[in-house]
Amino acid sequence: MKKIASPLLLVMSLAGVGSALAQTAPAAAPEPVSTLSFNVGATSEYRYRGISQSRLDPALQGGADYADKGGAYVGIWGSSIKWIKDAGGNGNAEIDLYGGYKFSVGDVSYDVGFLRYEYPSNNLAVSANTNELYGAVTIGPTTVKYSQSTGNLFGFANSKGSSYLDLSATFDLGDGYSLVPHLGYQSVKNNADYSYTDYALTLGKDMGNGLAASAALIGTDAGKAFYYTPAGKATGKAGLVLGLKYSF
Repeated sequence: MKKIASPLLLVMSLAGVGSALAQTAPAAAPEPVSTLSFNVGATSEYRYRGISQSRLDPALQGGADYADKGGAYVGIWGSSIKWIKDAGGNGNAEIDLYGGYKFSVGDVSYDVGFLRYEYPSNNLAVSANTNELYGAVTIGPTTVKYSQSTGNLFGFANSKGSSYLDLSATFDLGDGYSLVPHLGYQSVKNNADYSYTDYALTLGKDMGNGLAASAALIGTDAGKAFYYTPAGKATGKAGLVLGLKYSF
């Protein structure tokens, strides 16, 4: 006697097959999502491109970032500083505004964007406010980044077109640790005495729950006669910088 499956049995059979296929088929790649994040932190000294911005003293910092799932991003970041007053101006804060676009072609990642350094009420003879365009290429752990000012750089007269070349790499050491070596060259156009090379070696630790710590050995070959505090200390001398940041 020939058996004929009922519609209910057919549905149950197809459901079982579908479940089995779902368990064996590779999972689809997750769709990219847009993110909004914030960060606050403190550092034993604020160094930028190897030069102390805080007179070798501690600094408070914080910012916010929005990254679109398509690769575009914008952000704002700020830090307490002292170099503006040391240079004869006013103001004790740096505010950075930036935006750009990240994308990948094969195994190579690219990042292009614009960065505005704002020093409110700096009142220097040549404004410290600076605009830069930048582009970066990342292959494996290594990133090469080039930045160029569209006007005067950080208060240097007749310095339009100054550039900064940055070579760095990020190595995952496991257990939340990372090691980042860095080498850079700051060229100050028409102010050759202020051009210099900087270097850094940073050990980072992801402590979980958004908390991260870092210890960095930072130095430059910048001349003490050109980069110094009112007390005569070189702001580009080698030193250990400790930091703690909370992201949420």
